[in-house]
Amino acid sequence: MAHASVASLLRTIESLLTFNSPMQSLTCDHSEDFSALHEKISSLEVVVKNFEKNNVSGEMTDFEVEVKEVASAVEYTIQLRLTETIMEKNKSIIGIIGSIFFKGISNIWPRRKFRKSLQQLAKDIDRVWKESTKIQDKGKQVSKESLFHDFSCSTNDILSVNNNMVGHDNQKEHLLEDLTGSYSGEPKVISIVGMGGIGKTTLAKEVYNNESVLRRFDVHAWATVSQQNNRKEILLSLLQWTIKMDDMIKTKGEAELADMLQKSLKRKRYLIVLVDVWICEVWDGVRRCFPTKDNAGSRILLTTRNNEVACYASTENLSVQMNFMDQNESWSLFKSLAFANEALPSEFETIGKQIAEKCHGLPLTIVVVAGLLKSKRSIEDWENVAKDVKSFITNDPDKQCSRVLGLSYNHLSSDLKTCLMHFGIFPEDSEIPVKRLVRSWMAEGFLQLENDLEGEAEKCLQELVDR
Repeated sequence: MAHASVASLLRTIESLLTFNSPMQSLTCDHSEDFSALHEKISSLEVVVKNFEKNNVSGEMTDFEVEVKEVASAVEYTIQLRLTETIMEKNKSIIGIIGSIFFKGISNIWPRRKFRKSLQQLAKDIDRVWKESTKIQDKGKQVSKESLFHDFSCSTNDILSVNNNMVGHDNQKEHLLEDLTGSYSGEPKVISIVGMGGIGKTTLAKEVYNNESVLRRFDVHAWATVSQQNNRKEILLSLLQWTIKMDDMIKTKGEAELADMLQKSLKRKRYLIVLVDVWICEVWDGVRRCFPTKDNAGSRILLTTRNNEVACYASTENLSVQMNFMDQNESWSLFKSLAFANEALPSEFETIGKQIAEKCHGLPLTIVVVAGLLKSKRSIEDWENVAKDVKSFITNDPDKQCSRVLGLSYNHLSSDLKTCLMHFGIFPEDSEIPVKRLVRSWMAEGFLQLENDLEGEAEKCLQELVDR
């Protein structure tokens, strides 16, 4: 996170120093100050990169927190001073309409204020730099490179992810029976319940795309709810499966959208999937949109972490409880991800089974750890990972999940960390258009190659997908 803040600050200053920058007329009197600042921050970026590369503790250090705060504050101050300068200049210039970009800074007071701010920012960076030199001196005594830093890029297609379900065969079989069994009454509601990372959504996708399910229903619709539920977004998500969407529909209110959804499902056998329902009120808010008359055989499938929601929403206690994987299922999932289509060398099987067992049957943990080892073919690396995984396992499944994800994050390179943090500009649980994502990375300056930026962006995305 510290590197992401420093990289963002560096890109901001570089954009101001660019010859054809629209802000050049505002910053030309301070080019020397900006150049000096740029030089210091460039050096700091190298230090932060190396520091994050060798920090495998799983937590941000005090130094990283300070760097992050200072870099963010410096970038904010620069943007604030530019805004103030523009406003002051606009006050002093009469008759200029339609543009805030002008030649020179004629007002002496804004110019002095700007220079003073830049000098103070340089002092703040100097203070952090002194802290970094102390850390560098200590770091010279320890030259061992982080185990997981250099990941090789996958040559697979950009989104070649295997989503086939491993394990949970009994739950899948029962769920398919509940979905496709003969039934002529009102729509049934079925819940898949279990903790985060245990495979609820994966199971829902597996049955949703099953051939017998596809043949059974006239309409199939899917919506993700999540914690920050938005009823209008849920309705729009469902409507895109049932009618032809246009921009006008997105401007309609909730009541009108609900009416449209109900009419589009009328006299049809439908399957509705609602993923990640957290509270009963969400179910109450959408249940009236699903018609019950002349819809014999329809089903509504929801996933939830909350047993109360499952009991409240389900018909006749119809729910599937997701359990942890057994030892054989854990090993099967781990092996399929760590080695894919490669032959498994015999010497890796023993240590691999130990690692899979230490994941305690939680699919998400297995997937993350297998992602760490996907490009590692040294038995010593696997033994070290086995020790690390053991130290991150707790009796609290939610904490275990967070710690293992933290382990994976901290073993990313600094550039990949920056690209990963940028996913935060998209709403939770939303589909992310690949083209928009990689172009955003390119625009932000996260990719340093001068040629083939799109190719480099795809490599970065594939590395994240592989994990």
